[in-house]
Amino acid sequence: MLDYKLLEALVAVIDQGGFERGARYLGLTQSAVSQRIKLLEARLGQPVLVRSPRLAPTPLGRKLLNHAQQVLLLEGDLLGEVPALGSGEQRLRLAINADSLATWWPEAIGRFCERHPVLFDLVVEDQEVALKRMRDGDVAGCICDSPTPVQGARSHPLGSMRYRALASPSFVARHFGDGVTPEALRRAPAIVFGPDDRLQHRYLAMHGVEPPFPHHLCPSSEGFVGLALAGLGYGMVPERQAQRELSEGRLQEIDAGPHLAEGRLIDLSPGQVIDVPLYWHHWRQGGKVLDTLTDHLLRLGDAWLTPLSKI
Repeated sequence: MLDYKLLEALVAVIDQGGFERGARYLGLTQSAVSQRIKLLEARLGQPVLVRSPRLAPTPLGRKLLNHAQQVLLLEGDLLGEVPALGSGEQRLRLAINADSLATWWPEAIGRFCERHPVLFDLVVEDQEVALKRMRDGDVAGCICDSPTPVQGARSHPLGSMRYRALASPSFVARHFGDGVTPEALRRAPAIVFGPDDRLQHRYLAMHGVEPPFPHHLCPSSEGFVGLALAGLGYGMVPERQAQRELSEGRLQEIDAGPHLAEGRLIDLSPGQVIDVPLYWHHWRQGGKVLDTLTDHLLRLGDAWLTPLSKI
């Protein structure tokens, strides 16, 4: 049988990103946590952590983390049914891409939390790599662009996020005075969310342009739009985010054409969009709260995302 105090130490070290932070989270000394990890490894006969070049779980460590995630979720179900055991409040650790977090996720999850007392620990991760968090046992669910689930998990299509290439009128005047040509795209600074973001590459490929290309890196959805508004570059902005900003009077309507004199952002390539399918992944044995959240997201997904059948 597993000693769950030892497993708790492994979870804390990974979740908190180190032995010192993990010890602080558990209210223990760093030495005590280190001893628990060593004892766990001794009992299992193999390491559960790689210490360098960076702290990470071994393949066995990932299996243990996956197990711990599911045990905590199932334990939460039991606490909800037997109040004498403790609080029925549950915590879910999920990996969410930044654009979802900046657009539809808060509204969606707000409705869910009106009926279910759940606390969320959200890990912001690009949709192209969020599934790695599931594979590492770091999260109980994630939103990513892959339909293929990891072992022990399920995958459900949610819909698609639609992106358009937007820039400020002043930026367009400086860099695209003769139109959005391959030559202009090779010279004009783009805005890229991060090293795992390939949306800009896909947009450039639509125009026959290959990397490298000049670009800013900005790992913030709100900051991304802010850089575009300030005329620092052009970038792929979620259509829903642009429409939301439009309702606040901040952005030009994105389908109104690229050469209008008014408005703070305009569409570089009207009619050209990039659709990114999003899938919800969760553990099969994740308990009632995870199943309920899954039903909620699937039932209302079309209200926030473009149905995949329309892509």
